[in-house]
Amino acid sequence: MSSDEISVRSKPRGRRLRRVRREPDVTAHPTPIRISRRTRTALILAVIAAFAYVVYLVPSVLTTVIGGIALALVLSFPVRFFSRFFSDGIAILLSFLLVVGVFVVAALYLVPIVATQFSSLVSAAPGIAASAEQYLRDVLDSLENRGVLPNDDPQQLVSRVRENLVDAVRSIGSSLLGGVLGFVYGTVNFLVTLLGILFIGIYMLVDARKIKAAYLRAAPHDYRSDARSLWNAFGFSLSRYLGGLALILLIQGAVSALGLALIGVPYALVLGAIVSVTAIIPYLGAFLGAVPALLVALALEGPWEALLTAALFLAVQQLEGNFLTPKIQGDTLHVHPILVFLGVIVGGGLGGILGVIVAVPALAVLRVLFDFFRVRLRTEDRNEGQTKIWRKTTKTGPSSDP
Repeated sequence: MSSDEISVRSKPRGRRLRRVRREPDVTAHPTPIRISRRTRTALILAVIAAFAYVVYLVPSVLTTVIGGIALALVLSFPVRFFSRFFSDGIAILLSFLLVVGVFVVAALYLVPIVATQFSSLVSAAPGIAASAEQYLRDVLDSLENRGVLPNDDPQQLVSRVRENLVDAVRSIGSSLLGGVLGFVYGTVNFLVTLLGILFIGIYMLVDARKIKAAYLRAAPHDYRSDARSLWNAFGFSLSRYLGGLALILLIQGAVSALGLALIGVPYALVLGAIVSVTAIIPYLGAFLGAVPALLVALALEGPWEALLTAALFLAVQQLEGNFLTPKIQGDTLHVHPILVFLGVIVGGGLGGILGVIVAVPALAVLRVLFDFFRVRLRTEDRNEGQTKIWRKTTKTGPSSDP
């Protein structure tokens, strides 16, 4: 019997042995293939270029990979909690069931209500536009009577606003009521992407230790301690940011929907969901999410309700900026707000909505890399033959790097 076969004695004794074939181990007794460092670098760059080309041809691949990584980072919080009481496998299973349970409850109870309200909102959009036009006409007439506006006919402004509103409503209606084939294709594509995200996320959770071990083995032996520090910094920064962001978005949407319902603004759940979606965009998302609610409140209820709605969103913004983000996320980014704003603009220009969403986590990664290399990169002084570090001292004293 060869070494790649295993003899298994079946019961009862005396019967013929059953042979099970095992896959040959291609890593046993390898013959080295000598390549230069340039060749190895070229191979690595070729693999990266091939992956980038695939992403260029199929952009959903990048969306699926990023979504899977984000899901794994978000689920790391409940996994870490359940790991205190159960094994890692059971902790991952419980975390996955928790997420699925939340989606099932939302699909059974919230999604039908939101879909009904959204359909009603689309149907009422022409009436909302007409009400907004009439309100704007009354305001302009009042300002003209008081001499605030010039004597020129303000109806041209009203006509332009009306045309823009009608065009926007028609555009929304045509996009929402598009062809059935487009809807089916989009649904199938969404489900495939969602399954891919779930698969990658669960796989990364299950094999997190193996992935980390492979990453450390790939690092040079002298730098494995630094590589471990870099891995831990990435994991802490991204998981803290993404997990906190998911919770903050949920709280913002719920508080906004509840406040709008108490004020008496129609379509409160839909408007709250819009707030949750737009709040992903830093700084600008809060204002973008408030615009639909203000228009609905002004057109269907009146100026007093619109004023209360504006006060509500101002309070929600203050709650998010002064309490939710500091308590839940903390100062995990360590990035100046101006850089965050510029990063969002650049991300939107390069990748659209996906670029806007990925911009802030990408800045967090770049910040960790900058801090990592800032205290490690050295330059050679040719005149003195000495090595100088970029930053000579730290807060705790002289650098102890070798």
